[in-house]
Amino acid sequence: MPEATTTASAPPAKVTLWTPFMYALFRAIWIAGLVSNVGTWMQNVAGVWLVTTLTTSALLVALMQTATSLPAFLLSMPAGVMADLVDRRRLLLLTQGFMAVVATALGVLTLNNGISAYGVLGFTFLLGMGAALNAPIWQSIATELVPRPALGSAITLNGVSNNIARAIGPALGGAIIAYYSAGWVFLLNGVSFLGTWAVVYFWKRQPTVTSGPAENFIGALRAGMRYVQYSPAIYGVLVRTFAFSFGAAAMWGLVSVVVARRLHLSSGHYGVMLSWLGAGAVTGAIIMGRAGSRLNFNQRVLLGVLAFVGTNTALALVNQIYILYAVMFVSGIAWLLVMTSFSTTVQLSVPRWVQARVISVYMLVFQAGLSVGSLVWGELADHLTLETSLLAAAGWMLASTLLALPFPMRSAEGLNLDPADDRPHTVGNGTIDPDDGPVLVTIEYHVEPENWAAFHTAAEQLKRLRLRDGALRAGVFADVNDPTRISEFFYLATWGEHQRQHHRFTREDQVVEAAVRRFHSGPEAPRVTHLLAFPNTSNVEEATPIATQESQR
Repeated sequence: MPEATTTASAPPAKVTLWTPFMYALFRAIWIAGLVSNVGTWMQNVAGVWLVTTLTTSALLVALMQTATSLPAFLLSMPAGVMADLVDRRRLLLLTQGFMAVVATALGVLTLNNGISAYGVLGFTFLLGMGAALNAPIWQSIATELVPRPALGSAITLNGVSNNIARAIGPALGGAIIAYYSAGWVFLLNGVSFLGTWAVVYFWKRQPTVTSGPAENFIGALRAGMRYVQYSPAIYGVLVRTFAFSFGAAAMWGLVSVVVARRLHLSSGHYGVMLSWLGAGAVTGAIIMGRAGSRLNFNQRVLLGVLAFVGTNTALALVNQIYILYAVMFVSGIAWLLVMTSFSTTVQLSVPRWVQARVISVYMLVFQAGLSVGSLVWGELADHLTLETSLLAAAGWMLASTLLALPFPMRSAEGLNLDPADDRPHTVGNGTIDPDDGPVLVTIEYHVEPENWAAFHTAAEQLKRLRLRDGALRAGVFADVNDPTRISEFFYLATWGEHQRQHHRFTREDQVVEAAVRRFHSGPEAPRVTHLLAFPNTSNVEEATPIATQESQR
């Protein structure tokens, strides 16, 4: 088993799609993940088929999708918080072990004829909970397994894994059901989780060293949401992710209806359609590996969205199934192109301390777009026509290309998101409790009048960083008697939150801070003052002023 701790060596000068496979731990986890993904797709087919044979209720069959997706809505954000606060290796062991037990129990009950349709729904919901808790962790560990330059290739290969499983899992599951029983599919799925569990168990992960006071769950959740709110690059990706998944939901939700009702073909043709989609995604990964560097993320997303305009239009108007097979193949390429661009941008744009939380928000937005889009396009197809719904979805996706203007995809490959300063901060007399607060920090600059406009522009960028990293309010004021004396302020809830703010500051943020400080023209460094809410009278004797001439943020 692999015993790598982290990414120890640099990638080769030329990074290709296959570069991540050079790292033993990534290679082992990828193979285990592929087996687990195949098991999951087998499980999906077997679960729906079993419920279909156990009940005549179409509602119960439809609720299988709800049982699978609802946990993602309920648990994505909490799972992201836990992945940032708790050791990720231990969480993976917990989630993989939990899903192995649930799948095995369902298999045993099924083989012994001890399961009902409601029971299958319940076990499916439990598996969905495990998957929802597992997903942000699984997405975020890629940064620990390969160097940053190879991260895009690693994310692409993870997408390939899922699409290979999508192509062969349902067919394999169906064959096992036909010759044996759905119970054996559930047991095999349980075994697939155990394989991943074993690989993670032998992963000698170095414990993450955290600086500053520990975050509680609610505070960490707020910090994650705040980071997204004040990060334009992340916010833009989320807007475009929702727009894309909302429009693409028409294809995912209505392709079976196109095959059955418009073309009057069998379920076998529907399965082949999905296989062509998976094959296209795998081919898309190979194309990206060879020519992906020629296109930036904006161009990749634009091409992918335009391809889906053609997909929805073809599903509405084309009557030849073989032409639609080709369309689905191209759609698979486009799907991988767009989703890996979104995912890579998100993961490259956030520091490790908040990575899983931001990924969980991204996954939640993506699932929301698919769910809302499926509802909207399905309702439109029922109340108008199938063709109208698909053409409306094509129009939506064409219009969504305009989002590239206000929300461009910014390159994040060159960002340095390492902590800016890990030195202990000794401001104060050492007796301040982390829960004391609120805290007001002021930084006094001397700025000449000719630099005021440029200083204000730079200070606005720094203000966003203060708010993103924990401040409740931030701004800049000028002395009415001496306008060259300008004070920046930011206000935090507690002293502990201010300490965490220090450790959240990255090397990239230092560049923004330096841009502000270069306008300071005083003989000394900007004066930084820390003000704590007035203490209780019993503690007045212990209170001391907290101020420094040093660059203490």
